[in-house]
Parts: sequence; structure tokens; C-alpha cells
Amino acid sequence: MSQSLTETVLQFGSGRFLRGFCDLFIHQANLAGQNLGGIVVVQSTSNSRGDWLNAQQGRYHVLVQGVEAGQTVDRVEESGSITRALVAQTDWQAVLEVATSPNIQVVLSNTTEAGYTLDASDTLQSTPPQSFPAKLLVALYTRFRARQAGVTILPCELLEDNADKLRGILLDLATRWSLPAEFVTWLTEECRWYNTLVDRIVVDASPAHPLAADDRLLITGEPFALWVIEQPENAPKWIEHPAVLYTTDVTPYFLRKVRILNGAHTAMAPRALAKGYDTVKQAMADTEIREWLEGLLFEEIVPTLEGRVEEPKAFAHSVLERFSNPFLEHKIANILLYHEQKQQTRLAPTHDEYLAKFGKVPPKLGEAIGATS
Repeated sequence: MSQSLTETVLQFGSGRFLRGFCDLFIHQANLAGQNLGGIVVVQSTSNSRGDWLNAQQGRYHVLVQGVEAGQTVDRVEESGSITRALVAQTDWQAVLEVATSPNIQVVLSNTTEAGYTLDASDTLQSTPPQSFPAKLLVALYTRFRARQAGVTILPCELLEDNADKLRGILLDLATRWSLPAEFVTWLTEECRWYNTLVDRIVVDASPAHPLAADDRLLITGEPFALWVIEQPENAPKWIEHPAVLYTTDVTPYFLRKVRILNGAHTAMAPRALAKGYDTVKQAMADTEIREWLEGLLFEEIVPTLEGRVEEPKAFAHSVLERFSNPFLEHKIANILLYHEQKQQTRLAPTHDEYLAKFGKVPPKLGEAIGATS
């Protein structure tokens, strides 16, 4: 399918999360007759993933494995929504050509925890700029100069109000680069910036799986998946999918997921590493770590969220089940990447809110914030 699709999506990021989440959903929506089109992937890193995507003509498999509603799930899903991959460092002119296509409707992204950080060396003439916001600004400015319509920007970074933050960074950068006022108007009024919340654990598949020999992009995702998109109530829905939820306020979903699931990951990872565990599954089998984590969740994190989000206790119980997924090899080393930034966004706010609400320091959160990788 991928080679015959009209390219309608420009995606910054080629990692396993987007491929096991948005890209898979777009493929499934295409199969359902929604005709969303195909994805051009822009790879910013120097690994071989882009070459593999092109060699496999944008096709790969997702192993959906875990426990859902008490039932074991173990199925294979093929994805074919990616038409091609471009490497920013060597294919920047081709990226800009895609950005000016009249068919492009949506921009997706999933960068690192530090992905919104600017690089002082970036300019409008950089080929390419180093930071993601600068790459996006150049692409959008090139589109504006080609007199093309605005696009919908759906950032998938785990940052609160991610689209609002990204738009603000681009507007500041546009001022710094002295870009014309007409472009700023186009950026704010013609483009649609929708905050999102993404939730699915996606990891590398086991190299022992039978498909691994022929599919270098094979990944594993848990059955649970939720993509919350914040947009005005009367705005058109770009994609219809069981995992996609539209809302006028993404904040409660963000708080629940990032504070509970991601907060638990970030807090647990140093303890697991200290005991020599390589994966979340191994750590969850350790009684001491599991009991500490349950205390963190139900004594400190959940109480700060009561009344602010829907059923935080039930969500925390589901998170413990997801962490114990017997199929997933979720590497502790991956969770520890950008650990200090994750502490500040996933744990520190809950620590401060607990202190303000209950008038005492939450001991496990305090310990977790003090922990280092």
C-alpha cells in the first residue's frame, strides 16, 4: 500500500514509538477507507533506520502482546503507511520539497525529552538546522513562501501543552530571525496547533522472533493505546480510530498518564538499575521494588490527583499490570535517558503538590527525586 499512497503527512521522527502508534493507526484508518494518505518520515539521527524503512518500502510488523481485560493478547499487525524516509543531514532539500507539497496536511513529531531545546548555531540558511523547532520553522516558512495552505501540527512529545509550547518556541525564533509579520499571522491563524497526549509502551521486539530475520524494523507494543487530541469541539476530526480520543481539554489525561505511568517508570528505574535488573518486567518481579512502587503510587501520587483526573487509583492498578507484561522487554537503560529532565516534569510537580496539599514531605517522591542514574 505505502508506495501508492498520496503523501499527506510530514513526520519528524522514525523511532519505534511513532511507528507502533500514529503510523500504525494511520495504516489501519487507510484500510478502513478513510484515505488519510501516506507519511514521509524525516530522520534526524545518524542510525540506519531510514535506510531500513526505504529498503522495506515503509512496511514493518508490530507485535501486539500483553494482557487485556484478563485475556492474553498475542497478534501480529502489519503497517504500511510510510512512503519513504529522508535523512535530514543529507536530504534536507528533499524535506523542504515535501513541506511545500499541496497534499501535505499534517505534521507529526516525537523527539527526545530535550527535543524542544534550541541550538544557538541554527539559522534560516542552515542545511539542516540542528534543533527540531528550527527544522520545523524552516519547513513551515518554506511552505508559506510557496503560498501553500496551513497544516495541522500534532506533536507527540510527553510535554504538557506540547503544541502550545512548540508554537511559542517557533514564534520566538521567528522574531529572532526577523521573519515577516505575514508569516507569523499564517503560522498562528492558518496552521492548527493541537495539544496531545500519547500512551502506549512500544519496545524493540525480541531478535528471536521468527519475523525478526526479515524485518529489521520489527517492534512490540502493548495492547493498550490512547491518543488524546485537544481541539475545538466543532473542528474536523482528521482520523477516526478506536485509540483516538478527541477532547477540548487534554490536561486531565496528561496529568494522569505522565504523573502515574511515566512518574512510576522514572522513580523505579534507578532502584532497578541498582539491583542489576535490565528490564521493567524483571524489576516488577522483585517484591521489594514492587511494594515500594505501590506505596509511591497509592500513598503519594494518587492522593495528589484525586478529584482532578478520572479514577487515578484504577489507572494506577492498570499501570502495575502493564509494567508486568510478560512479553515486553522494556529496557531500564532506555527509561534512564534524560533522567534529570524526566524527574523535573514527571516527579517534582507531584512532590510539590503533595507538600502543599498535605503539609508534609512525601518520602518516596523525595527519595526518587534525589536518586540519580
